[in-house]
Amino acid sequence: MGKQSRFHIEQIVRILREWETSGLSVSSFLRRYGIGRQTFYRWKRRYGALSESEAKRLKRLERENQRLKVLIAERELELEVLREVVGKK
Repeated sequence: MGKQSRFHIEQIVRILREWETSGLSVSSFLRRYGIGRQTFYRWKRRYGALSESEAKRLKRLERENQRLKVLIAERELELEVLREVVGKK
């Protein structure tokens, strides 16, 4: 996984909506939040079309996906141990 953002997805969507209605230039708007230009455009590409409710749903789905990946990894480990035990008999 990548670096943890200091902004939550809902905050990112709110910031993008604020920029759309602010009428400010990108540079002056980014200085207000201390956000880099590359970060802003990455957010815009990834979250620009989302509403806040969709962002919350995406966050829930990402958490669930991570939980399921952990469960699968644990299950694979258990199966590998069982294969080794059966193979030694």
